[in-house]
Amino acid sequence: MNKSGSNRRLVLASRNAGKLADFSLLFMPLNIELVSVTEFTDVDVEETGATFIENALLKARHAAAVSGLPALADDSGLVVDYLGGEPGIFSARYAGEPGSDQGNNQKLLGKLSGVNSADRSAHFHCSLALLASAEDPAPLIAEGRWRGRIAEQLAGSSGFGYDPLFLPEGLSGSAAELSSAQKNSLSHRGQALHQLVPAMAGWVGFDFYRG
Repeated sequence: MNKSGSNRRLVLASRNAGKLADFSLLFMPLNIELVSVTEFTDVDVEETGATFIENALLKARHAAAVSGLPALADDSGLVVDYLGGEPGIFSARYAGEPGSDQGNNQKLLGKLSGVNSADRSAHFHCSLALLASAEDPAPLIAEGRWRGRIAEQLAGSSGFGYDPLFLPEGLSGSAAELSSAQKNSLSHRGQALHQLVPAMAGWVGFDFYRG
């Protein structure tokens, strides 16, 4: 709890409702409320970084600046080995702007048309950046990977993005066929968050927070 006695709040540097739902569930046991950057601005920061973590930091600094809250940013994407790492940092806009899950999935299926199962290995990558303020010189950073392969057709109605095409290692179905609890225990975001949480004990972002 912060000094005012209310739940601690973080702004999530994302307009993606699926991400907000995923992270809200993950942070709930910590008594931390996540709010979307959408509540503070309609302007998106340009993601000019060459890596996931560079883009996560850009988004976190922007969200902290417009909200006045500590900020969490996630830059995640799908990395397909056969495609040399595509779609990578362009995962959300693989099929062009504006981003569309359906368009992205269809483009990926087209690029992998005729590729056998053994060559469809992939992983989801997540980079998390947590900032106390827009000027925070020492952000908390954590990363996670979820290995699997790309299916030949979509399956499942849960999740978002490439979940209907991603077959997690060791499981028989797609990520979109998992419950929220199952997904959060296995996913790249869940892994990254499990690294981040221990570092948040006594974190300066909440030591100084007066929200």
